[in-house]
Amino acid sequence: MQYEYSKNKEEHPEPIKTEVKGSVPEWLQGTLIRNGPGLFSVGETSYNHWFDGMALLHNFTINKGEVTYRSKYLQGDTYKCNMEANRIVVSEMGTMAYPDPCKNIFSKVITFLSHTIPDFTDNCANNIIKYGNDYHATSETNYIRKIDPITLETQEKVDYLKHLPVNIVASHTHYDKEGNSYSMGTCIAEKGKTKYTLFKVAGGSSSDGSPPLKNAEIMCTVPCRSLLTPSYYHSFGMTDNYFIFIEQPLKLDILKMATAYLRRVSWASCMKFHPEDSTLIHLIDRKTKKEVGTKFYTGTMAVFHHVNAFEDDGHVVFDVIAYNDNSLYDMFYLDKLKDPVGNSAMYIKPKCRRFVLPLSDKGETGEDLVKLKYTRASAVMEKDGKVLCQGEVLCDGVELPRINYNFNGKKYRYSYMCCVDLSPVATKIIKFDAETKQQLEWTEEDIFASEPVFIPRPDAVDEDDGVVLTVIINAKPRVGGFLLMLDGKSFKEVARACVDVEIHMDMHGYFIPDSS
Repeated sequence: MQYEYSKNKEEHPEPIKTEVKGSVPEWLQGTLIRNGPGLFSVGETSYNHWFDGMALLHNFTINKGEVTYRSKYLQGDTYKCNMEANRIVVSEMGTMAYPDPCKNIFSKVITFLSHTIPDFTDNCANNIIKYGNDYHATSETNYIRKIDPITLETQEKVDYLKHLPVNIVASHTHYDKEGNSYSMGTCIAEKGKTKYTLFKVAGGSSSDGSPPLKNAEIMCTVPCRSLLTPSYYHSFGMTDNYFIFIEQPLKLDILKMATAYLRRVSWASCMKFHPEDSTLIHLIDRKTKKEVGTKFYTGTMAVFHHVNAFEDDGHVVFDVIAYNDNSLYDMFYLDKLKDPVGNSAMYIKPKCRRFVLPLSDKGETGEDLVKLKYTRASAVMEKDGKVLCQGEVLCDGVELPRINYNFNGKKYRYSYMCCVDLSPVATKIIKFDAETKQQLEWTEEDIFASEPVFIPRPDAVDEDDGVVLTVIINAKPRVGGFLLMLDGKSFKEVARACVDVEIHMDMHGYFIPDSS
């Protein structure tokens, strides 16, 4: 059983009524919108990496027990230029595009200069984020695209650099109860300094109708430990009083990126894992907007997704999905995906690790500063005053974690994740209890599962009182997929909405409750 990663997918921009089996909870009203690559070749040209494929948005709208489906390609500048040329003319992270040999020399010079000082793609094929009342498709460049989450129409192109000094921005954003958004980006070599920037975007609509990012507030900055090799990161952690940023030994070489086009290599080849380096853990006080005085670090690891973080009795606890190296990215090159046996042989499954940061640095050299009884995570004071943190493995073989977001930044028990025990392609989803370490799972023959999204029941008291939504791809030829609805407590199926179209593998999604 193998998913056809390199196959171009057909869009379905008009709503399609699904066949609902089971009983959709009456209170569940809204739209689940998801984002991921769907187009991998244009004319006679093809992308090298699955992440490079052009963004295909799709959604399931739930209304009074009925569910409709639609999908539409993001109509950004990248998509339009590629379609007009009938070839890939805009470079992506893993695929460098070169000018048509038929173009004149002037066009070739312009193309060369635009890659030496990269003007990145607006192919935002990774996630959906909300700023103010606006929804955007996003990847990790300085461009995002405003969209209509219901019709999937593409709207304005938004450039972070017009509002903030950030060249690269993480795909994952945090939100507080007031609707404010918190994001993180990297500022490369501004005034001779490279730094990481955490910023806040106010919720709601601005009084003058200006874009939400216009009034973005920089919460704090963290200097990069090396000027021209900033750390790659995909997400960060947040509690009521702190931000957690992991500066990992997976680094982007800026000088190599500037010359990549000339050397005829991809920008991704300029991202290197440095196993000789430690992993720095930055703990930032949201009130003072500065790092705490204690310097925390751990061993070498690569992290893409944070699960959650919280404060407990003078400690900050955070859970992440950690890898031994960066081999996960390499596994998604399309030529490697065509060799599932060889690809599986190099697969090292990730671990969900819990780290604990003591807020008090009062301790003797060699002393474990973690005083929480429910974890085996440690934080040992060293002679130079730094604290070496060792994470506790909660479970392994899991990815794409989601929680009840009402518990984001707070002590929690449950997470919902894809099971990637044997390969990075999920055929199961699980509910994990961090307190008892027990797992419940859902699976079915010949399916692939996407990231599960937890929707809490209105006025729920229990953390797991709600519904888990996940999009299921059917591996059987010419059989459509479906939106699966599971009870958050029992993890038993309550309903599925089947649609007779070929659903594509996506990355991340966002549920928008029906405000009415």
